[in-house]
Amino acid sequence: MRLEEIPRHPLALLPTPLHELPRLSAAAGGVRIWIKRDDLTGFALGGNKVRKLEFLLADALRQGADTLLTAGGLQSNHARVTAAAAAAAGLECHLVLSGGRPERLQGNTALDALLGATLHFVPTGPERTARLSALAEELRRAGRKPYVIPIGGSVPVGALGYVLALEEVQEECVRRGLRPEAIVVATSSGGTQGGLEAGKRLVGWDVRIIGVSNDEPAAFLQEASAELATVALALLGRRETVRPEELTVLGEYIGEGYGTPTPASQEALALFAKTEGIILDPTYTAKAAAGLLDLIHREEFRRGQAVLFWHTGGLPPVLPV
Repeated sequence: MRLEEIPRHPLALLPTPLHELPRLSAAAGGVRIWIKRDDLTGFALGGNKVRKLEFLLADALRQGADTLLTAGGLQSNHARVTAAAAAAAGLECHLVLSGGRPERLQGNTALDALLGATLHFVPTGPERTARLSALAEELRRAGRKPYVIPIGGSVPVGALGYVLALEEVQEECVRRGLRPEAIVVATSSGGTQGGLEAGKRLVGWDVRIIGVSNDEPAAFLQEASAELATVALALLGRRETVRPEELTVLGEYIGEGYGTPTPASQEALALFAKTEGIILDPTYTAKAAAGLLDLIHREEFRRGQAVLFWHTGGLPPVLPV
């Protein structure tokens, strides 16, 4: 099956921009840094989750669902976009959010409520999956037809969004004569990197993809991304096993864990802002940017070479200066 034959509910404004960052490149020693602006996917404040939700929402509608369910942290971008996708399709939405009930809703949680989602709070991340399953069963007993989306939309159907994205950026690079040495991207649950890895195999593009973890160990994300890439390829009729050791995931930029900035990520966030006016978010893209800048510092890329930074978006909270 060709990718264009798989049901997709358009949400994003595509293609997202691809452009060079000359001032950042100069500040980083002359490596030519390009950026893919998936912070500008154009739906519900953008981000990479929009591409995944196009395929997941289509699958939910195909199955006759009347409710979308998913889970995430309090400031989950995926939860926000799922709530928006449900609203746009006229479906109900329930979100299971970890971190405990806040005193007041702010950031993404405030937007979740504004978009009409029903919010359910659990104290910790490990409790989300059980609560999500129990909630789905409650809704079924009440006569509803829930469609459960795992955290981050990181299932093979969702990963198809980044198979399509890889095709998009490869065509753009060919048109511009751009040959990046690598694509550097934030990774958390494996769906984005898994889709990119499947996409590059599908189109035959020998480009290195470097995932920078913001929370999970590198080995875990190599396994998760490889499995998602393998099954995504199978959905498209391509029988190929993607092995974890074929994937590059860097786990040394996590710091204290999810949602906690590091000194390097704060420096990277400030450098992108002051040189290019581009805002990163501290949870995902700032840590990925810290990884990119460290790779350049370690001379993984040479002056004059091109490297592509994939801005996966996110809603940046107000940060102290």
